[in-house]
Amino acid sequence: MKYPSIHLDNMNVKISFGNYTLHVLYVCCGYFFNPMHMHSHSNKSYELHLIPSGYGTLIANGHAYPISPGTLFMTGPGVAHEQLASSDDPMFEYCICFEVVPGAARAYSGQTDDEQELDAIGKLLSGTSFWIGQDTQNMLSAFEQLSDETSNRFIGYSIVVKNIIEQIVIKLVRNYTNNRPSMSKIRGKTLDDNRLVLIDQSFLYNYRSITLQMLADLLGLSKRQTERTLKNEYGLTFTQKRTEARLHAAAHLLKTTSMPVNDIAKSVGYSAFEHFCQSFKKRYRVSAGAYRMSHRSDNE
Repeated sequence: MKYPSIHLDNMNVKISFGNYTLHVLYVCCGYFFNPMHMHSHSNKSYELHLIPSGYGTLIANGHAYPISPGTLFMTGPGVAHEQLASSDDPMFEYCICFEVVPGAARAYSGQTDDEQELDAIGKLLSGTSFWIGQDTQNMLSAFEQLSDETSNRFIGYSIVVKNIIEQIVIKLVRNYTNNRPSMSKIRGKTLDDNRLVLIDQSFLYNYRSITLQMLADLLGLSKRQTERTLKNEYGLTFTQKRTEARLHAAAHLLKTTSMPVNDIAKSVGYSAFEHFCQSFKKRYRVSAGAYRMSHRSDNE
């Protein structure tokens, strides 16, 4: 099987994990036709090894470990290791070498839940000098994505590359901990976020009958505060926003139905047909009838 290659070249990739910084030194991949002789890394360096196919043997700190498809192992500072490949079915390996550098420690009381969890990941990385097991996190797909990004280099690829490597490291730690549950609390939407959702939904679904007082009650604001919110977030008054929603709905009906224009005006909330006609022409620069005819000819 042919696996995609990865070319990071000289890209500088640094990822923060709480009080720790992960600095990627290189990413490589390839088949082992010859043994990788005994070696060890510097006191801050770690190598992640994923074997998607093939067989061999890892010798680490004097112990022999069989390698088979799906094997994942980490060799950290001072761990002397060598890899022996099977001559019948040589192994393919993806490897990431990185440094884990601790920064100035911050007290947990001064960290958010997310920062605490990132810090815990950094501690697990720096504190794990050796680990071997079967990958349970489908890390191969992440390496394939990494290959795709580094090969194509579409806009924003360096940002995506960093995010993929961050995911690979998190998946590594999930393997370490056998999918230990997250201790981080999911941050909920702010009151302002929820209000924007309520406003959007109100004008999308209740444009026929919504009033300023009804919207204010829904948002838990005064009418004056509601008007100010609409002006700040949409640049429109309540009346302008409701008119916009009603006319959008009317335009859709004109394009997609044969409903009489007078009935459309009533269905979107206009009690006076003349008012609807004036509002529609002001917005679309043509009458409702002309709008319908022009869109019919476009669709025919």
